[in-house]
Amino acid sequence: MVVSVLSSGMTTVPILPASRDPHRFAIRAVNICSVMMNRTNCEELLDYRRSVLEMYARTRDDTLDPAVRCERFRQQRAELFRKHPRSPLSREAMAQTGGPRYYDYDPALRYALPVDYDVEPDVTEVHLQEDGLMRLVRFGKVRFSLHGAEHSLSLFWVSGYGGGVLLPFRDATSGRETYGGGRYVLDTIKHADLGSEDGCLIVDFNFSYNPSCAYDPRWHCPLAPAENHLPVQIRGGEKSYPSGDEI
Repeated sequence: MVVSVLSSGMTTVPILPASRDPHRFAIRAVNICSVMMNRTNCEELLDYRRSVLEMYARTRDDTLDPAVRCERFRQQRAELFRKHPRSPLSREAMAQTGGPRYYDYDPALRYALPVDYDVEPDVTEVHLQEDGLMRLVRFGKVRFSLHGAEHSLSLFWVSGYGGGVLLPFRDATSGRETYGGGRYVLDTIKHADLGSEDGCLIVDFNFSYNPSCAYDPRWHCPLAPAENHLPVQIRGGEKSYPSGDEI
């Protein structure tokens, strides 16, 4: 199954057909990397990832009330967006915006959910412009109640070096109050991990956030597959990002 993703305005680096000589292939790969990244970019990205790692570690500090943790998370994230050179915002937006916009914290949107691993391990393929083919392997489901009805979301393992858990979703606010492509709750490759309690996964929609492609066309991201489209409104977490005169 192939899922469409948002297109990007980034310039692609042409890659010639791979040589069967692994040494030549390695040289080609290094040359491509040198085009895409330099020392400053690498150091900036490393610092940004460390900041996100520390930010999410604080969200798992159970000595504080979840609402307090969420407010601190939002403040720190806004600071990263406004000031860090690896912010997903454009330079112009960084100078103008007050940061991401959110719904008020709703304790009813925080869940500790057991993972049902008895699922068909289907593979969703996502074609990303710079990263190539990305495979999302369904490995479990979480089920929760909202507005008097039962709902479920699939959990995906990002196949590849290291791997990680991805929990994307769309809901009835998408394209209206929130980003049309949906939002993420978990993306552990990028340290978005809310932890667990008593063997249950923490799924707190108050921490749901926009993928980078919501902020600037130079980014491209995997979007929630159809099975993670919810028929209800999730009025928690990040709202849509303003553009143009709205900033």
